[in-house]
Amino acid sequence: MSALAPPTIPLVQPHPNTSQYPPLSDWDPPSFTRAAQFRVGATLVLFLFAACSNLALLASVWCGRGRRLASHLRPLMLSLASADLMMTFVVMPLDAVWNVTVQWYGGDVLCKLLCFLKLFAMHASAFILVVISLDRQHAILHPLDALCAHRRNRRMLLLAWGLSLLLASPQLFIFQAVRVEAVDFTQCATHGSFSRRWQETLYNMFHFTSLYVIPLLVMSCCYSRILLHIHQQHLRDKAGESYLRRSGTDIIPKARIKTLKMTVVIVLSFVVCWTPYYLLGIWYWFQPEMLHVTPEYVHHALFVFGNLNTCCDPIIYGFYTPSFRADLAACCHRTSCDASPRSLDQLSTRQGPPSGESDPGTNNQGGD
Repeated sequence: MSALAPPTIPLVQPHPNTSQYPPLSDWDPPSFTRAAQFRVGATLVLFLFAACSNLALLASVWCGRGRRLASHLRPLMLSLASADLMMTFVVMPLDAVWNVTVQWYGGDVLCKLLCFLKLFAMHASAFILVVISLDRQHAILHPLDALCAHRRNRRMLLLAWGLSLLLASPQLFIFQAVRVEAVDFTQCATHGSFSRRWQETLYNMFHFTSLYVIPLLVMSCCYSRILLHIHQQHLRDKAGESYLRRSGTDIIPKARIKTLKMTVVIVLSFVVCWTPYYLLGIWYWFQPEMLHVTPEYVHHALFVFGNLNTCCDPIIYGFYTPSFRADLAACCHRTSCDASPRSLDQLSTRQGPPSGESDPGTNNQGGD
């Protein structure tokens, strides 16, 4: 789970010579089962979709119509797309290949590096959602501080990436390529890094807290305060205090509400996709025998469902952002034109909208 044990039944026991754990010579190596084959196929499909959609989102925000986003929102969307691409190009291929090979063939250095990158990507994805939630809270509760938003968000993003790097660094020390001579099997695992099983459980619970519990609590707090603030405004308006809105000091523009809805849906997709996977992880950490109780396909399906979150972000962003949809439409139109038999002169005369032309999503997004 968060310690990133092998994708099938792991090399579990840290001290094979103690009476608490059976020797590794009695351990049966995992195999590439039918459920694992389903996991690999589903992961490859999600990989293709997540790679295309997140690269399109990154291109739109970086050099397309999405670059007209407000200056403090653009780095947030760029960071979210970058974190999702890390999940796409690190977590998904590693998981698929590892399930196919079952054992580890990459050596000790690659074992440490890839497990580090995997946890780093997971932390970055969760922490950037926290930064987005904090930005929405400040934008709604303190709308007059918009001039400081760019500097504030840049600092929070640096902190999010830095914490992700720090919290993932133990993976470089606890994971190693372990060879079981009795069955000629090599696995990338934490075997031997913990003297007692409770220590490994504590390590897993720490990452469960940092990856899921703390981000969920912060995001829930932010959006609860936002909803309370909107509700209080509504009550003031009903009580005849609408002069606050006429004065322009307490207005929540439609663009800000639209961005708020988008970020709420992004956070909800994170919760819905990853909650079952982490609940299964807690069950396994405290009751390892549950691996023999629950069907194998349940473990694989829940991990694939968690990876679905990487595909949801660009879909949600596209649904709420006209500029992204316009970029996709222009790209598809350009591709169809390039495929048709036109002369080079005709192709060279095709121009996009002039730089001064307003973007269909600018008025909805530029304010916040």
